[in-house]
Amino acid sequence: MVALTIDGREIQAEEGKTILEVAGENNIYIPALCSHEAVTPYGACRLCLVEITRGKKKRLVASCLYTVEDGLIVKTDSERVTNVRRMVVEFLLARCPDLEVLQKLAAELGVDKVRFKLEEDNHKCILCALCTRACEEVVEASAISLVNRGVDRQMATPFYALSEACIACGSCAYICPTKAISIEDIGDTRIITMPHNTMEFKLKKCQNCGRYWAPQKQLDFIIKKADLPADAFDLCPDCRD
Repeated sequence: MVALTIDGREIQAEEGKTILEVAGENNIYIPALCSHEAVTPYGACRLCLVEITRGKKKRLVASCLYTVEDGLIVKTDSERVTNVRRMVVEFLLARCPDLEVLQKLAAELGVDKVRFKLEEDNHKCILCALCTRACEEVVEASAISLVNRGVDRQMATPFYALSEACIACGSCAYICPTKAISIEDIGDTRIITMPHNTMEFKLKKCQNCGRYWAPQKQLDFIIKKADLPADAFDLCPDCRD
């Protein structure tokens, strides 16, 4: 265990945890859009910046990446932190001006206008990379990634086409903080709409009730990975009970 101070509160924390994790466990709010317990920290959105003091040195760090230390002093809402967060929100709003989650953060921080040129056609994507990390680390499919560089950076499938590696599980949509990815099951088809392309996948039909209940590619992926018999998913969960 390590002892640190966050916003004047003395806290005992488990060694190896990040400032963001420890703050959350102690009901101390730090905004973040690119962090999730299911994937490794990335530090993309920079909203979770906090001010730390070690000895005589003060600096800003991304709380989702910085692990706690004995004697560390953390300020989550100092004037310096707030000013930087306001700037970050402005940048994000310039990229995706219609996002409600960003508009809410802007209101909380007192940001009432954006001084930067508004961008178009980003389709709610703030490049947090939660979807790509979930696909790679949790699903182990690596069907999507961040492509291009600089201002042309985007989240996409290879060549903006149907990804052969995608199993249509929907993890990318479930973890997306801005709803930039959506899933809709219509009849025997699952439609996944991403910022820059749309993919369609066939659903498995239950041999008992006839209901289409899961993507065939996802079930094939599980069968192969878990070494299950080929007919393991011939019945939907309701009919297996």
